[in-house]
Amino acid sequence: MLVRSTGMPFVLLYVVLEVVAIAALVAWIGLGWTLLVLLAGSVLGLLLARSEGARAARALATAVQRGRLAHEEATDGLLIAIGGVLLFLPGLITDVLGLALVFPPTRGLARRRMVRAAERASPGLRTARIRYGATVVEGETVAEPGRAGRGPGTAGSPPVIEGEIVEGEVVDEPDRRDR
Repeated sequence: MLVRSTGMPFVLLYVVLEVVAIAALVAWIGLGWTLLVLLAGSVLGLLLARSEGARAARALATAVQRGRLAHEEATDGLLIAIGGVLLFLPGLITDVLGLALVFPPTRGLARRRMVRAAERASPGLRTARIRYGATVVEGETVAEPGRAGRGPGTAGSPPVIEGEIVEGEVVDEPDRRDR
């Protein structure tokens, strides 16, 4: 049985790009400084990932306790985890991408792109996100006596409004018996 791997070209491309990036940095600032940049980027990035991950976990817990939709907090947690893995992998490009996912302003850009892509793939997600927190008024539609199924006012046609229209606010009136 022949198994074909489609991921191998991407791994090879990644390795080639990392080697080229590190070789360019060595040529620009030298081997010692390049090693220091790689080590400092990884250590600082992992510390930032740790603190941002803890902050994202607290924000997620708070949102869940308050009964809010926690899509931003959950997406932030996922992006921070991916950034932490990228920082853990050796290489200059992965360090830059990992720092971009861990650093809050650039993570926000990635989050918005990720949410838009998910909403394009599943339009119901966008509807759920927009409707969350909206006021829902329970009610039913009652047809006017003698008009059901005839002409304007039926499903698909504009309602017929007769008489004077008064704009205002609905206020519950107290029972007249209480007076």
